[in-house]
Parts: sequence; C-alpha cells; structure tokens
Amino acid sequence: MRLKALVRFAPVALAAALLVFSNGQVSAQFKPTKPIEFIVMAGQGGGADKAVRFIAKAMADEKLLPVPINVVNKPGKSGGEALAYLKSRTGDNHTIMFTLNSYYTTPLEQPELGVDIGSFAPIGRLAEDVFLLWVHSDHADIKTIDDFVKAAKAKGSEWVMAGTGKGAEDSMLTDFLNATYGLEMTYKTFKGGGEVAKELVEKRADSTVNNPSEQAEYYAKGLTKPLVVFTRQRLPAYQKTPALRETGMDFQYLMQRSVVGAPGISKAAEAYYQGLFKRFFAGEAWQGYRKKYSLGGEFLSGDALRAYWLKEREKHVRWKMALEIMLMKGAAKKKR
Repeated sequence: MRLKALVRFAPVALAAALLVFSNGQVSAQFKPTKPIEFIVMAGQGGGADKAVRFIAKAMADEKLLPVPINVVNKPGKSGGEALAYLKSRTGDNHTIMFTLNSYYTTPLEQPELGVDIGSFAPIGRLAEDVFLLWVHSDHADIKTIDDFVKAAKAKGSEWVMAGTGKGAEDSMLTDFLNATYGLEMTYKTFKGGGEVAKELVEKRADSTVNNPSEQAEYYAKGLTKPLVVFTRQRLPAYQKTPALRETGMDFQYLMQRSVVGAPGISKAAEAYYQGLFKRFFAGEAWQGYRKKYSLGGEFLSGDALRAYWLKEREKHVRWKMALEIMLMKGAAKKKR
C-alpha cells in the first residue's frame, strides 16, 4: 500500500521539485553575453548621470558582471528620447535604463510618445533623491526662504530658475514656488543637472533646485548655498539647512532613482538584473554613495516597484492639476 502511494505521488512530487528548482535557478539561466547599454534619461553631470557612472565603475571594480556597461545619455525631449528608445528595444535583454521622475511626467506631457511605463521591466529602485533650493553665495542678503521670496518678487520675471526639462521635476518645483509665494520666476531649461548647476555658479541663473550630488563640487568650494530642503526633516549632511515644513509649509518632494528594463525582456533576464541590483544596493559601495549624497528610500523590485510607479504617476497628475489651478488663480488676482 505504501509503495502504491509512493508511485502515485511520485510524478507530482517530481513536478513540484522541478518547479522549485526552476524558480530557484531562473536567474542562472541568463547571463549577459555582450556589453549592457545603460541609458540615462538626462544629460551628463546631473544626479542620474553621476549615479549611473558610479554604478558602472563600482560593478566593474567588484567584477559583478561578465561584460562591461556602456553608459549612454539620451536627454532629448525631457527624457522622451530615452523612453522612446527603450520602447524600441522591446525584448532586448541587454538594454536597461536609469529613471528620474520624468519617467512619470514626460509621458503625461508627451502622449504622442505612446509610452506605457507599466510595460517596462521593474528591476529595482535604488534610491529616492532629494531637492534643495540653491542660490549663489554672493547673495549675502538671501539667507532664508523669506529672503528668497523678497528678492525674487523684486526681480519679477527677470528672476531665472534653471532646470532640466519642461514639465519635469525642476519645472514642477518652480511652478510650486511661483504659485505658493506669488512669484513670477522664469524657468529656463537645460539638458542635465550638471549644466543647471553651472548656470548658477556662473550667475546666468538666479536659483536652482539641484540634487546634492549636482551641487556638491560648488557647495564644497563655497560658491553656492542651499536655503531649504524639500523633505520632511533636515538632512544629516545639511544640518544647518531647514526643511521647508519648518517654515510653515508642509511639503516634500522626492526623486526616484530606479533601474528598468526594456518591455518584453525574458523572465530569466529580469530575474538576473533584479538579483544583481539587489546585491549591489546592499553592498558597501552603493550604501556609501547613498550616505554621501543624502539618498533615502528602500530597495523595491518587481510588482512592488511597478505599483510604486503607478501610484507616483497618479500623484503627479493630481499635483500638476492643483498647480495649474493655483497659477490660474494667482494670474486672475493680478489682473484685478
């Protein structure tokens, strides 16, 4: 009787064992066989570019990959060029991309791209980056957000805020400041955070909302200074810089730093990259980078990461609508 039961259940047990083995070894079924193209949705010198180049070097130093990583910047159309390119690489197991919040905003601003962000392979969120409001250090009279508002109001539309891309993160933060404080700052776009930071240093712009990594060099030299950080609390590396909510404005805004794959890549490739970046996230190199540049956020992957994207996209839709209403009300008030 026992033998019959064993024989009866043997095929089921074997199938289950094979399934477990297959699931456990899925990432081992794929290994990149040619250089990996790592796309950046922004220009050189910005926060995304710096992070990707650090990742590429660190992975090479630690021999985490059997092939090199080729970093390719595609900043055109506020990241639309990069999104369209990755979409065109459908099924390509050797092309991945590093995202910003323009991952949400650009498809909304440019529906003609026909991009569905939910179709990209959710490999891993490596961080949530932060924004600070920066001015040149020569502005001795600007020490607080109130001083900033006073100076920007006095200059009106001649006050220039430099940023990256129309409708993207910097643009939305500029709209927020204009709408909230009754300002008329002119927003000027550039291809990446590195160019934006340089505009401020060379006094062709009056302010920026750069990430810490983008202003690090100039801040260390005393050329620029932060006034507020758009987070819930002060950052360990910027203890003298208040969070905006300390000034009575309960507001925060963070930038995702995620890795995505092309639509339709193999499940084995997706699992391989998810495992690779999960290990890298936990490693000493990336944790050191996160601490140096005030990056937060836990690692997300798979369905949890896709759900996060869709939730953030909806938040951006609502925020954009609210900003448009606030700006229209402000413009109507001035006409009266």
